Amino acid sequence: MTPDLALAAVPLPGGVRRSAVPGADEDGRLLEASVREPERFAVIFDRYFGQVHSYVARRLGRDVADDLAAETFLIAFRQRDRFDRHSGVVRAWLYGIATNLIRRHRRDELRAWRAAAKLPLPEPADAHEDRVAAQVTAQGASGELAAALAKLNAKDREVLLLVALGQLTYDEVAAALGIAYGTVCSRLSRARRMIRAAVQNPSSAESEEDPS
Repeated sequence: MTPDLALAAVPLPGGVRRSAVPGADEDGRLLEASVREPERFAVIFDRYFGQVHSYVARRLGRDVADDLAAETFLIAFRQRDRFDRHSGVVRAWLYGIATNLIRRHRRDELRAWRAAAKLPLPEPADAHEDRVAAQVTAQGASGELAAALAKLNAKDREVLLLVALGQLTYDEVAAALGIAYGTVCSRLSRARRMIRAAVQNPSSAESEEDPS
């Protein structure tokens, strides 16, 4: 399966709806404790800063990621007393904050996808893992994939990238974006359909311009 088609095959839910998030309870207890003992927030920072930074970097580039990832954790620290560990997952909460910040740069991201669609695909990195990671960045995507991502509805693209890049479960995506689980499924299904059409048969791919 090519990297482009691998993205188009991001799985839809089967019989099991929820996927357990390892350490979720521990994260919640740590964050709750950090309200009284602020230094304990450092564990959350160390555990998730790299993940959040990588996610933002793949969407907006490393320079922007440095600022947005730092701002994500600053906001999280300031609002840590609002988190309810009994009804939320810390990782999803952090990605939700990051997503809100990324939305400020939506037009820049969209321009990058559109520009990438007109450029030849650069030489892939040696490692397979690097090739897969690069496939959904504006710098590394094929023309067909970049064009398809640019045409996606912004909300559909957001769900697809949280699953494909952030590796969030569907429940986490729902929590991060404040939407229903079924909405996550429908947006992901629509995004997959467009990506698959674009990379398998570019001339007949659907055209749905991003409204942002």
